[in-house]
Amino acid sequence: MKSGKKSETKGEGTRYIPGRNGVLEAIKAGRPILKLYFAEGKLEGSARQIVAKAKEFQIPIATVSRRKLDEMFAGKHQGVIAEISGYEYSEVDEMIDAAKERGEDPFLLMLAEIESPQNLGAIMRTADIAGVHGIIIPKNNSVGLNATVAKVAAGAAEYVPVARVANLTQTAKQLQDQGLWVYGADMEGTPMWDQDMKGPILLIIGGEDRGIPRLLMEQCDFKVTIPMVGHISSLNASAAAAVMIYEVLRQRR
Repeated sequence: MKSGKKSETKGEGTRYIPGRNGVLEAIKAGRPILKLYFAEGKLEGSARQIVAKAKEFQIPIATVSRRKLDEMFAGKHQGVIAEISGYEYSEVDEMIDAAKERGEDPFLLMLAEIESPQNLGAIMRTADIAGVHGIIIPKNNSVGLNATVAKVAAGAAEYVPVARVANLTQTAKQLQDQGLWVYGADMEGTPMWDQDMKGPILLIIGGEDRGIPRLLMEQCDFKVTIPMVGHISSLNASAAAAVMIYEVLRQRR
């Protein structure tokens, strides 16, 4: 069943994947790579494995100064950067279809106004490990796929589909119409271990400062919370997402 949801499918312009893990996973996943850039000096450890894979797939290699790599990516790059022609976004329907092909109930994650690339990258890493079928983000008021996200995701960006949609509330409603239960993370919700979270679900995590927008929260079938017994009353978005994702995984097993 197609929902009619439209999402952005391509990133803009040339992009870079920094770091050994991210570059190696990009090659293994078959992502088209325009060129690999290595810092001058002796290649050791996984860098040699990357070179071997690059030669196997006939990917052009350039040796440049570390300063040049620093200009390409301001963060840590471990002496290697892959140049690609934009990050690819998926369609929400493709995520649903992929889950069905694997004989699994869809488990999608929706991130409302996550502005930190570190949080998005960390969430993608957890999502891949836990078998989440895809992540949905808004086109506005949210970080998109970029080099920092890919670096923090440590290769997970090659395996976790991300859809970018214009309206999160409308998308949640359309997924409900397709049979998914919608759960929103909320401080006033039911403790997650007291809530049945099996079956096809969409789990919504709110932004670092504002949480889930009111209209989107009103669309949720259930509100769930992470029980807390210490002095601090909240977790950052990536930590909260990790805890809730693994509660869903625990209930499914």
